[in-house]
Amino acid sequence: MSAPEPLPNEPDKEGFIYARSTYRGEFTPEKLIFNANLQEFAQRIGIICGLETGGKITSEEAYSEVKKLWKSLKGSWKNLGFHEEQDNF
Repeated sequence: MSAPEPLPNEPDKEGFIYARSTYRGEFTPEKLIFNANLQEFAQRIGIICGLETGGKITSEEAYSEVKKLWKSLKGSWKNLGFHEEQDNF
């Protein structure tokens, strides 16, 4: 069963919630991938902050989740061949 088609005047909820902006730096595939990872990181941080502010998770849980996301983002930076001290953007 397929999803129902959106109404003509209905706003794009996916585009609103998971907004993506275009990459404006010097293009390399690695930089484009990292930019996508960075945008996803920022989206998730916003959600975690909202959950913590709304009382759905504790500050400790929020901190733990942010720390995991940061480690993941840092790992993607290294896996893409960038160095920690390197300024590529």
